Amino acid sequence: MAETEAAAGASLVAAVLEAAQGSSGRLEKEGLGGRISRLSDRVEELKDEVCNMINQRYVEFLPSMQNAQDLESEAEELSSSIEQLKSMIETEVQQDLDVAIAEFTELRQQLERDSLVLSVLKQLQEIDSALKQFSALLPEKKYVSAACHLSKAQRHLKMMESRRGFELKILKALHIELVAQTQNILGVLGEEWKQLAVWKLPQSKETGSLESALQTELHLRKTVPGEDSGVGSSATSVLQGLAILGELNYRFKIFGQLLLNYVLKPLISHPSLQSLLEEQSDAVVLRLESVGTQLGHPSPTEVFPKLKLVLEVLHKHLLAVPLDRCAGDESDTRPVLAEVLGEVIWKELSDCLTRDCLVHSIPSSSSKLGQYVEVIKATEEFEQALKDMRFLKEDSTDLLTYARNVNRHFADKKCQDVVVTARHLMMSEIHNTVKVTPESSVGLPELPGRAAGDQSCALVAPEVLPIQAGDLEAKTRLSQHTLSFPACCISESVQKLMALAYQTLEEASAGTDQYSAQLFYLVRHIFCLFWDVVPMYHKENLQKLPQLAAIHHNNCMYIAHHLLTLGHQFQGCLSGLPCDGAATFVDLVPIFRRLGTECFLAQMRAQKGELLERLSSARNFSTVDDEDSYAAANKAVRQVLHQLKRLGKIWQGILPVNVYCKAMGTLLNTALAEIISRILALEDISAENADRLFALCQMMVEEGPQVFVPLPEEKHNRPFQEEVPLYVPKWMMFKELMLVLQANLQEIMDRWADSKGPLAAEFSPSEVKNLIRALFQNTERRAAALAKIK
Repeated sequence: MAETEAAAGASLVAAVLEAAQGSSGRLEKEGLGGRISRLSDRVEELKDEVCNMINQRYVEFLPSMQNAQDLESEAEELSSSIEQLKSMIETEVQQDLDVAIAEFTELRQQLERDSLVLSVLKQLQEIDSALKQFSALLPEKKYVSAACHLSKAQRHLKMMESRRGFELKILKALHIELVAQTQNILGVLGEEWKQLAVWKLPQSKETGSLESALQTELHLRKTVPGEDSGVGSSATSVLQGLAILGELNYRFKIFGQLLLNYVLKPLISHPSLQSLLEEQSDAVVLRLESVGTQLGHPSPTEVFPKLKLVLEVLHKHLLAVPLDRCAGDESDTRPVLAEVLGEVIWKELSDCLTRDCLVHSIPSSSSKLGQYVEVIKATEEFEQALKDMRFLKEDSTDLLTYARNVNRHFADKKCQDVVVTARHLMMSEIHNTVKVTPESSVGLPELPGRAAGDQSCALVAPEVLPIQAGDLEAKTRLSQHTLSFPACCISESVQKLMALAYQTLEEASAGTDQYSAQLFYLVRHIFCLFWDVVPMYHKENLQKLPQLAAIHHNNCMYIAHHLLTLGHQFQGCLSGLPCDGAATFVDLVPIFRRLGTECFLAQMRAQKGELLERLSSARNFSTVDDEDSYAAANKAVRQVLHQLKRLGKIWQGILPVNVYCKAMGTLLNTALAEIISRILALEDISAENADRLFALCQMMVEEGPQVFVPLPEEKHNRPFQEEVPLYVPKWMMFKELMLVLQANLQEIMDRWADSKGPLAAEFSPSEVKNLIRALFQNTERRAAALAKIK
């Protein structure tokens, strides 16, 4: 049985192989499949027999070894036959498939080449037909149809040129022809357009001036002069032809620039200009005339109607026609000519309206903000009119958005105006001064909430503070001038700057939260700007001129004085601040005080240096018995006194009395201290030298205190000569030195009084001993006196 089945399997494989080696050398599709199917069935049968044999042997224990060997031999033969068949399929069948695919690919490529050639020929025919139609339509002035055919030819040529690897010499010739015909029709349309919109411009190239605007005219025609209306050379056909050829934007850009420079912008900039229309038989003439005044900035409610009239004329006589679409144009919308011109001029026109009109219409006071509703309404109507004429897109709201945001623009304008005014005041001359007294004060404007019974925003004055009966006696009450700024001179510009700060804070107290906060910080910015600008801008004068240094000192102290209470005066009026209305400027007070003090101290150091330099020419006050030495010392002392008197004239009446006395006392003390040190350094003083030194010192004592005499207009100030020792620490020491120069040895010892006298209060024992050694010869009396000085 096994042998029979093996033979059958072998014959099946042989049959399959034999069929595969036919005379044609190819396997027939249906026979090969049937044989492979039979072989597969036989393999399945063999699988069942193997499983049955294994079952009998290992499960039923049947002696079938011989059958198993036969089956194994048959399986090996079948496996070998299958491998041969598989190899034959992979070689011969695959080769046949490759040949068939190559033949099919070649046929397909041939078909594609034929289709491409046919398409190119068809496009060449389309280009030729379009050029023939164009050549026929152009002389008839049918510009729209002619432009469409020319555009169609251009699209076909561009499509042919885009095909990679496809080149024809005829394409270059067609391209040259299309360029020539395009320039031809553009030249014709350009000449037609020049006759449809005729400008008469001034000879001067200056644009925007009133004179050039009055010499400008624009003639708009619906048809070209000398042509019948049926010819088709209307403004609409010319403009649509330019649009189809992509030239309209360029033409409108030139036209729009002329329109802006010579018509629209002058109407915005010059309030007196009005547009004047003149209807003629074949055209409309637009010109400008001057009516009324030329002063100030025009209001938007006046400018918008002027611009609207000009644009309405253009829309009616030139632009109110949709652009025709050529065949093949798949765009959904049909824009009108007005949209094209609007896109060209609107950006520059809106910027000019904002810069030269709307900006100047922003109110300068919050009380006028309510009147700005008229401007917003006029702006809205103007934009809507332009949208109705299709000059503007529906989503364009540039002007209206700016106008509606008036609160922010008002705040920005207010801040800009205040900063500009403040900088101008800071850069003004410092020497233009005004007198301030304890009675004078910055006029504080009425603030919101000052009504009777409403003290939420009122100034807290001493007279309104509740005082219980018996708490304070009348005689113990503070003076009305307590904490008042002392009488002095300040710059007029600083007084105006302080008034500006009060006015700005008043404006802030009546505004919204955001506006109040913005103006509050603006005032702080002004004061910060002061200490940056003034010392730098006036640096040279502050260093060289003592008068300006004194005025600057007063200015800084004046500002610091007001900053102490400025925030308190407006407490509760300013909303929107992070400190819940507790606005304060107190943190700026030390900065301004330091700014004024440092400037004045620098001037004091310079004056001290000049005093010491003059005293250095006194030859150390030695050998003043010599005429030359005495003359030098006398000259030096007189120069010192002259400098002190000159400073006194400059500073007196400008500085507060106490500051003036301290400053002059310090300088006089510097001179006295230098003279004292020079005399104490002398080792030998003769009697004649002592007399002349005394004379020099007497000059200082007599003329030095004159700088403390009040001015005639300040008679209420008492003379301060008797208080010189308070401001000149070396004054008593200097007078004691004079006494020593004229005293004998016993008088000196009496004033020493065992270290308890006035001489001991001013000089040290070593200094007194040196003076005695210099004044008196070495005798027993001198030795005894020196021994007593301890």
